[in-house]
Amino acid sequence: MQQTETTTIEVLGPGCANCKRLEARTTEAVAALGIDASIVKVTDPGEIVSYGVMSTPALVVDGRVLVSGRVPSIAEVRDLISDLDS
Repeated sequence: MQQTETTTIEVLGPGCANCKRLEARTTEAVAALGIDASIVKVTDPGEIVSYGVMSTPALVVDGRVLVSGRVPSIAEVRDLISDLDS
């Protein structure tokens, strides 16, 4: 993934075990890709719903919802993030 600026990655959820798992997997995927990314945890229900997400956890990259309602594998997160620039 080529980058000219920092990618913003948001993990949406109330802080449940699955939300924490998604955040950890996202952190690992970003490290594996070697990209400059800011990972932000969003717990505010109003902000989560503003993305149209009704089921958490959810993964949002640069304002685009990529996954919601499940915890993807590290490989899938890595693929989702790297596919954005394709």
